[in-house]
Amino acid sequence: MVGRITIAMDAMSGDGGCEPAVDAARAAVARNKALSIILVGNRSILEAFLGSGHPRIEIEEATQVVTMDERPSSALRHKRSSSMAVAISLVRDGRAHACVSAGNTGALMAFGLSQLHTHPGIERPAIIKRIPSLRSACYVLDLGANVDASAEHLFQFAVMGTLMAQAIDQRQRPRVALLNVGKESVKGTEQVRLASHMLAGTDAINYVGYIEGNEIFEGAADVVVCDGFVGNVALKTGEGVAKLLIDLIRKSFRGSWYGRFIGLLAAPLVRPLLRQMDPARRNGASLIGLQGVVVKSHGNADATAFEAAVEQATAEVEQRIPERIGEELDKVDF
Repeated sequence: MVGRITIAMDAMSGDGGCEPAVDAARAAVARNKALSIILVGNRSILEAFLGSGHPRIEIEEATQVVTMDERPSSALRHKRSSSMAVAISLVRDGRAHACVSAGNTGALMAFGLSQLHTHPGIERPAIIKRIPSLRSACYVLDLGANVDASAEHLFQFAVMGTLMAQAIDQRQRPRVALLNVGKESVKGTEQVRLASHMLAGTDAINYVGYIEGNEIFEGAADVVVCDGFVGNVALKTGEGVAKLLIDLIRKSFRGSWYGRFIGLLAAPLVRPLLRQMDPARRNGASLIGLQGVVVKSHGNADATAFEAAVEQATAEVEQRIPERIGEELDKVDF
């Protein structure tokens, strides 16, 4: 069991500056008495937003910021004192249990690789997220860390996704599928077809074949594997549709006196549904494969969304996800 948990928050790299991170830190420590936060960034700016402070929130100075359009290789060479790099180093050095950042995804992966390293047998980390579906939920990876991926990488993603589903949801034989443009064996890129052949040839993975994009939300698989380009587009499209539906439902209840009356009657049913659909409440995706917890928040996350990412990181620390994945990987024959 983990006692007190400390989260290092990269407070400078998001689109909205440090204010969402500071507000999320306040809310997170108020909600969880066992949680401490280290805000990483420009001390004078963070102190101005933090005000009188909090006994479980401290500030770690960082003099640089990684921009959203910066090349990961450039950030790795020239931004060692950035809020992102320093936040990850706190995990490496044992001062924090996890890092949360809303910054540049490629740079976050580069710093994570250089400072935390991957588990033996894993070449690249992948971004994984638990997506709601009609049956329960499924894990989708990669969601943007690797724009292109070889068949071997896709196979490794399938192994890590399987272990995540087993660790978090206690699913004994999670169903694994490859996201493709059709179910026929001739469909897809060469890498996807080769990965399918590799997955079908191992007993370690409960491989069920190809699925198409709509089947993610139908619960056709427990783990859905794809490269980061496809996965990121699928994720952002799904979130956009969810926001559209939320907006349309709200507008329908505000458009007339009759709509407002129906909305008032339906509120006990509609409010929980809207909360369940709200992407901000599900913000936070993990860089799985690293020997430490790193959670990626959306760049435009507000305080509520940033807090959700902190909760995701806290849950992974409590459940010892990197350690458990490492233990299970030792048993897998690559």
